[in-house]
Amino acid sequence: MVVVLGASGFVGTAVTRQFVGRDVRLRLVARRRIIAPTGCRAEVETLAGDLTQPGAVAAAVAGADVVIHLAAHIAGSSTWRVAEGDSSAKRVNLGVMHEVVAALRGRQEPPVVVFAGSISQLGEPRGPLITGREPDEPVTEYDRHKLAAERALSEATAAGLVRGVTLRLPTLYGQGIGPSSLERGVLAAMMRRAFAGQPLTMWHDGSVARDLLCVDDAARAFVAAVDHADALAGRAWLIGTCLATPMGEAFHAVAELVAEVTGDPVVPVVQVEPEHAVTTDLLDFVVGSTEFGEVTGWAPRVVLREALRGAAETMLAERAPAPVAVR
Repeated sequence: MVVVLGASGFVGTAVTRQFVGRDVRLRLVARRRIIAPTGCRAEVETLAGDLTQPGAVAAAVAGADVVIHLAAHIAGSSTWRVAEGDSSAKRVNLGVMHEVVAALRGRQEPPVVVFAGSISQLGEPRGPLITGREPDEPVTEYDRHKLAAERALSEATAAGLVRGVTLRLPTLYGQGIGPSSLERGVLAAMMRRAFAGQPLTMWHDGSVARDLLCVDDAARAFVAAVDHADALAGRAWLIGTCLATPMGEAFHAVAELVAEVTGDPVVPVVQVEPEHAVTTDLLDFVVGSTEFGEVTGWAPRVVLREALRGAAETMLAERAPAPVAVR
């Protein structure tokens, strides 16, 4: 059985799309009610509940051969803006991992656990590309939680309790396959501003570079991690495109594509004073390692501009008024 924790979120729905086409038992777990996909090969069950409640994690992963751990604390519209000493965030971001390991302990065949980490866990990059060999010195509370959970998984793997794999993900974006209401991250936020006719605001001069990866490519990486768990277990792997995209360039692309699909004027992209910025907002994070692909055969497929166009078309369609029936 494959269990997806956090199945109703942005990454979770993309991962679910990958697994429903497989001949597997699939349990989708989330706080929100989940609507099981129809017409899929997988045998799907859903479980709604709060993983921080006593016994909830054990019930969620009961009988699991594979656990995809995507659950994360969300503050407002994001996962990474966690306040120092936020115990509720730590309970989700770290505590759930400890409970997953405890619940899976004692199996004859150690289950596979694939965990969603972040490339920002290393702290301030020491060069233009991140290789995965840098020492980890996280600078935000969110990244400290993620790193601690990753290390707990590695220790459990070394003890033979699980076969744990962490995928450190870069900045993700969608391509309009799922509901736009699920899409999180800076590009989705800017696209919503563009549709509202508002300027796209940057907390820097636009030169800050990110490795922008489509969420569906990220979801394929989770499947690849499950398929190659024995070769990957025990460490973290960088997932990305190895392409540095200046965020100013990405914001202008969003503004132009929204104007193309709506016919409205292109909204401006402007620099503003940072509000509630964290240290990592102003750092470059670009993956420079292809090790994961060399082991698994995975490679990103989705082209950024084409995906942004698809996302803009989907958002436009969702905003269109329903046609009036003529009688």
